[in-house]
Amino acid sequence: MTIAERLSLYLRLMRLDKPIGILLLLWPTLWALWLASSGKPAWPVLAIFVAGVVLMRSAGCVINDYADREFDPHVARTRERPLAAGKVSPREALLLAAALSLVAFVLILPLGVLVLQLSVVALFLAASYPFTKRFLAIPQAYLGIAFGFGIPMAYAAVLGEVPAEAWLLLVANIFWAVAYDTEYAMVDRADDLKIGIKTAAITFGRFDVAAVALCYAATLALLAWVGMRLALGHFFHVGLVVAAGIALYHLVLIRERVPAQCFRAFLHNTWFGAAVFAGIALDLLT
Repeated sequence: MTIAERLSLYLRLMRLDKPIGILLLLWPTLWALWLASSGKPAWPVLAIFVAGVVLMRSAGCVINDYADREFDPHVARTRERPLAAGKVSPREALLLAAALSLVAFVLILPLGVLVLQLSVVALFLAASYPFTKRFLAIPQAYLGIAFGFGIPMAYAAVLGEVPAEAWLLLVANIFWAVAYDTEYAMVDRADDLKIGIKTAAITFGRFDVAAVALCYAATLALLAWVGMRLALGHFFHVGLVVAAGIALYHLVLIRERVPAQCFRAFLHNTWFGAAVFAGIALDLLT
């Protein structure tokens, strides 16, 4: 196998050909950076966090495929992933994940002790999440913590502390992650039942659509609470209204539980995150 072919496999293992995960990790981080800096994040800090999001999401995907290497060959959507197909060895995957994590750690060294301390927690969450699908009824909630831990890290980098609104944003992100990752899990529900993986789609059962709706509602309510605490104005609330409309569209897509439509709703969640960010950014710009 040529170097180019090997590199192509590594890029697929890191899921760089599918950027939706990067975006879902990036939006809450940007919410926090803009709110913590009153809409004026320092460009070096912004660049470090964007690069860190890409690196840690890539490392998380590698670890996820390593953890699921015995399951993925039995799922139609994942059986051609490099590890599942035997094109990349488990040892290679672990070395790649370690290298990506190390580069991410080096990047944040200038950001202060608190950020470094929080990064240890973030790394643990990213590395352990794939294994929670074996015993947690709703592993998507754990994913929400992992995907949202850039929030307290962003506040720590900008303010040197993590105020209450940062934790409210993190809880909002947990509910959002349960919503969008339940949509994702609805795609694979039949396969996951066969192989014994636990997901929110299985746990919620016939109440899955209602659970997704409640999670979106909780996300928006918590974001509104943050906006009230910070005295954000009209643009922020318009962003929340747009996000609410997007959430309703997702509910229309998933109501018949057609896998292709559920996956479409999952992918469309980047616009939910973008709407919230646009509201924050425009409000702080005025």
